[in-house]
Amino acid sequence: MDVLEQLQNTLQSRLTADPTTSYVAQLYHKGMNTLLKKVGEECAETIIAAKDAEQSGTNEDLVYEMADLWFHSMALLTYCRVDYKDVLQELARRFNMSGLEEKAQRISSASQGDHNHLKGEP
Repeated sequence: MDVLEQLQNTLQSRLTADPTTSYVAQLYHKGMNTLLKKVGEECAETIIAAKDAEQSGTNEDLVYEMADLWFHSMALLTYCRVDYKDVLQELARRFNMSGLEEKAQRISSASQGDHNHLKGEP
C-alpha cells in the first residue's frame, strides 16, 4: 500500500471520528469552510517557501510546506468523497497532451456547457 492510499484510509476513518480525538476529525467537524481556509493557508505557505527556496538555494521548507498542502488537499478530497486515484487518473489522461491543448479542451467544454445551459439543458 502506498503512502497516499494509507493517508486516504486514515483520513476516511476520521470522517466519523470524535472531534476531540484527532486534528483531522476536528477539521471535518468544523466543515467545508474550515477545510478550504486551511488548504488556502497551506497553499500560501507553500508559495512563500518556494520563493524563499529560490533565494536561499535550500528546499527543506518547500518540501515541508508542500507535504502540508498535499495532506490538507487529501483531507479535502476525502471530505468531498473523492478518491485520490481519480486525481491521478486525470493527471495520467493529461500526460500525453500539451498543457495548451488540455486548457483549450476545458475552455471548449465549459463554453459548450454554458451553451447547453442557455438552451435549458443540464
